[in-house]
Amino acid sequence: MIAKSLVLTGRVQGIGFRDWMTVRARRLGLAGWVRNRRDGTLEALIAGNAPAVEELLRACRLGPPGAEVLTITEDFADPPIEPGFFKRPSV
Repeated sequence: MIAKSLVLTGRVQGIGFRDWMTVRARRLGLAGWVRNRRDGTLEALIAGNAPAVEELLRACRLGPPGAEVLTITEDFADPPIEPGFFKRPSV
């Protein structure tokens, strides 16, 4: 299992990105969460088997309709304690 923390910039808020990402992460069997940040970015923690994590990262580079992802900053992280993938409140 690998875990990565992500920060996405661009047009990533107000277009359903969190719901879109939650559906895909759950389909891939990933654990973690996603949330909006006040600075206009999207933050996420994704964890699971390496191929599934990489597949979600590839999908996030395009995002849902209406998204324009400019950058994705990723770093290795500790996996979440709780199972499942959740949409968290904005911070």
